[in-house]
Amino acid sequence: MMSDPLVKSSNGAAPPPSSASSGVPPATEVPPKAKRRSFTAAYKQQILQEADRCRQPGPLGALLRREGLYSSHLVTWRRQRDQGELGTKKRGKTADPQAKEVARLKRQNAQLQAKLDQAETIIAVQKKLCDLLGLPAADSPKGDSK
Repeated sequence: MMSDPLVKSSNGAAPPPSSASSGVPPATEVPPKAKRRSFTAAYKQQILQEADRCRQPGPLGALLRREGLYSSHLVTWRRQRDQGELGTKKRGKTADPQAKEVARLKRQNAQLQAKLDQAETIIAVQKKLCDLLGLPAADSPKGDSK
């Protein structure tokens, strides 16, 4: 009778380790995260040419199995080929044409705000210094008399 490795013996002890665990790490149950496949434009063109030569579903299915592709790949690639976009489209966020300008203006705004804060601090210190030294404050600009 074979013993189930998950079942403990009658005395409560675990069964002896199997020979598979002697020096060889057990295979993980969770596979590592799969990496997204990417296909070059030349590969897509080659597969589309082979697929176009297939006149019946049998050879086309064999091509897809051999290459590890899905029929949706062919549909997408054909659509891209017909629109002239095969291999030219990049994945990810599309660049907003105004985003660069908005970012530049935000940086400029932050720099100007820092300069304004510095100028206000200098003016406040100058006013306190005038008060301490008893000098007249130049709060209002001098009026020109004509």
